[in-house]
Amino acid sequence: MPERTYFVTRHPGAVEWAERQGLAVDESLAHLDPSILAPGDRVLGTLPVHLAATVCEQGARYFHLSLDMPPEARGKELNADDLEACGARLEEFRVVPVKPQ
Repeated sequence: MPERTYFVTRHPGAVEWAERQGLAVDESLAHLDPSILAPGDRVLGTLPVHLAATVCEQGARYFHLSLDMPPEARGKELNADDLEACGARLEEFRVVPVKPQ
């Protein structure tokens, strides 16, 4: 099965931002069910760290939608222009939980 790209967001502004960037996305999801992932798949978005770790444990790649957001913008719905103004970018992370010793 070919590798797939999933964009996980519930924010319309993020979807529009991704379209402006010309990102090739196979499926946009409001919530990620990690059981759909296969090794080599790409997951884009802003996931809780434990879910990002699950993505990586399954051999998929995690690209975090990073922003340099001023404090006054926190908690507000951002549109694509706002995201661009906050320096929105995708950064790949490998998240690995630290096992208790």
